[in-house]
Amino acid sequence: MKTTPYHPFTIPLMAISAGVTVANIYYNQPILNDISAATGATAGEAGRVSTLAQLGYGLGMFFILPLGDKVDRRKLITGLTSLLFVSLLLLSMARSIQLICLLSFFVGIGSTPAQILLPMSATISTGDRGKTVGRVFAGILIGILGARVVAGVVSDLLGWRYVFAISALLVLTVTILLYRYLPVIPPKFRGSYPQLLSSTVKLIGEYSVLRQAALLGAFTFGTFCSFWTTLTFHLSAAPLHYSASRIGLFGLIAIGGALAAPAFGKLADKGQVYKSLLLTVSMIIVSILLLKIFPHSVIMLSVSIFLLDVGVQATQITNFTRIYSLHEHAHSRLNTVYMTAYFMGAAIGTSCGVAAWQYGGWDMATWQLLIWSIIALGIVGWSANTQLRMAPAKR
Repeated sequence: MKTTPYHPFTIPLMAISAGVTVANIYYNQPILNDISAATGATAGEAGRVSTLAQLGYGLGMFFILPLGDKVDRRKLITGLTSLLFVSLLLLSMARSIQLICLLSFFVGIGSTPAQILLPMSATISTGDRGKTVGRVFAGILIGILGARVVAGVVSDLLGWRYVFAISALLVLTVTILLYRYLPVIPPKFRGSYPQLLSSTVKLIGEYSVLRQAALLGAFTFGTFCSFWTTLTFHLSAAPLHYSASRIGLFGLIAIGGALAAPAFGKLADKGQVYKSLLLTVSMIIVSILLLKIFPHSVIMLSVSIFLLDVGVQATQITNFTRIYSLHEHAHSRLNTVYMTAYFMGAAIGTSCGVAAWQYGGWDMATWQLLIWSIIALGIVGWSANTQLRMAPAKR
């Protein structure tokens, strides 16, 4: 099997498809009350919809994502998006909370192609890898950040079932286009599935860059998730008393940050990895300092959100560029290690943010954000120092 050339439309399609698929994990969050009212479920039962979608996505990342190095990625991606389409269609017609929860789990599994498309974009690109990965990753971020806004608007206008019905139509469309335009890339891994998972774990011990990037990703994305969780509490409390729809509009600023972030992939392409990381993590720290100094200024909050989002997403893009250069035939497995740490950081960061808010309000929440970001800066310094010590040995 030979690698087929890819169409100029392929990379934009991959970015759009990644956003369309990953958004399905987050559509349910702003409409849980509507689902609860329609099914007669309690708030706790409705909350399982979101939990099971995340669980399906997490399990899919660990058990399915490595298969990108073993099987034809085009068939793997379109097979999963087909599962996603069927699950969404059935979800739009489901009547019981139990069935909605079950289908949400399969929606989570079916959304994993977003993380298969990302390393695939690195595989088919060469000299402009950072820029290409940045474009696909921007698609993922826009899907994540825009999902809540879209779900709220569609649910208010048409009803919550239309959120999933419209998404099913979008997923079907990108499935057809992906099957048509994705190139065929011969898999390089020839071992068994257990060997594939074992080799994934071994990569952690083999590459210090992977360990450093995964740790940095965990702390920066942990900061990001902690911020967005506590921001809702802050804006809805005195003296601002913002409504849920008004709070959601701040997501549009974050989308702007996601669009700006790919520019930092160019620095990584030029070999200026640590310069890029130093700049992006410093942006995160500055954004948090603005939150502390101007806690009730909407203008400064908007600036802070933009800087934070650019800093976090640009850090991830640079990290992806670093790890994808480690092993050309293990992109999916490298991504598995990185994304597992990434979402562990998200879970811990969210928990820390909620605890900080409950203990000391916005002031304590921003202090813990600052601690997370300073640790991230320390990881950048550790990574750069390690690289300098290794450089003489390479020469």
